[in-house]
Amino acid sequence: MKNNPLLCDTESGVCEMPSASDENVHAPVEAGSKPLKIIYFTDPICSTCWGIEPQLRKLKLEYGRLVEVEYRMGGLLPDWSYNSGGISKPTDVAPHWDEVSRHYQMPIIGDVWLEDPLHSSYPPSVAFKAAQMQDESKAVSFLRRIREMVFLEKKNITKWEHLADAAHDAGLDVGLLEQHYQTDAVPIFQADLQLAAQWGVRGFPTFLIFNREGRYEKVYGFKPYEVFEAAIDKIYPGAPKSWYSKSWQDLFGKYPTLTTKEFADLTGQSFESSEHQLGSLHNEGILQAYHTVNGTLWKQTC
Repeated sequence: MKNNPLLCDTESGVCEMPSASDENVHAPVEAGSKPLKIIYFTDPICSTCWGIEPQLRKLKLEYGRLVEVEYRMGGLLPDWSYNSGGISKPTDVAPHWDEVSRHYQMPIIGDVWLEDPLHSSYPPSVAFKAAQMQDESKAVSFLRRIREMVFLEKKNITKWEHLADAAHDAGLDVGLLEQHYQTDAVPIFQADLQLAAQWGVRGFPTFLIFNREGRYEKVYGFKPYEVFEAAIDKIYPGAPKSWYSKSWQDLFGKYPTLTTKEFADLTGQSFESSEHQLGSLHNEGILQAYHTVNGTLWKQTC
């Protein structure tokens, strides 16, 4: 039986927690400023959550005027005090991450589990909550940055030095982040865990999509973009999509870093043609490329 949270099932598209229960007492959800609200339960080291970034980024571009996304941390890896599901120690995760990377065509390097393994996903989760206390948009950039660090750069993001670097990159006040990280952000993270339990969140990614009447649809695990469209249409029939520019200049203006898969999905091109276009821009000195054996992360040259 697979019940190890770090053994993300590529068939179901879920990183599932071992002791989670099904839905029980639902906590009330406050309506947002937009017609739809998505509560996104995730975790900084959830490999499937990294795999679903292309769909999430496209959703924000097409439905951003209708939808606000509320990020909640779910606590994927409290510690290593279990032995289950084929993964009982950090070194077991490395080959699994390589497999997940190939499946989702998103670059992931498992070597962090061999070279500098994480003891828990709680410290970066608390750091994200601390970032949210400063600025929601910068917090999302911070989450993206720490994911790039752990999935591509083999950095142990439980260490403050890496969290501080990511905070700086995201434009956050590093000193204030450290203060909140050590104090106020801890109970806020615990509240996220409690909310996840109240909604019966069993794994990640989990998206709860609400309209203003309180009706909701759940998208659980890795799903194609069409599933998100159908869920939105069910509780907001005829939801209008926004047009967005598919030029590389505008996409990198919106999202400073893009994987090949993200660029392909956002432009509607094939993976191969996207790789060729991005490679040409790199050869012209327009883009920087962070190459790994499992794929490339692209960034506009300053």
